[in-house]
Amino acid sequence: MDDQHYKLCLYIAGDTRKSANAINNLTKYCQEHLSGAYSIEVIDLLNHPHLAEGEQIFATPTLIKKLPEPIKVMVGDLSKENQFLVGLNLIPLPKD
Repeated sequence: MDDQHYKLCLYIAGDTRKSANAINNLTKYCQEHLSGAYSIEVIDLLNHPHLAEGEQIFATPTLIKKLPEPIKVMVGDLSKENQFLVGLNLIPLPKD
């Protein structure tokens, strides 16, 4: 990995098991793979519902990688580590 800084925004809807799983998985993967070169912002749409429309959030949890570009969107609790790593362009897309 090069010297990129990852800006990640995780949109959740309340204190649910899916939300907790997404936060835990995201934190774990970032600690393991991004060597401190990241910032995570967790936004609870129950507290800030107006933010859902601006970011076009239709399901939660939703992770948006804002930096480095290109912007990527991942929906779900991030339980599949390989999908997360591919989504952040940390590993290449597997070939079938």
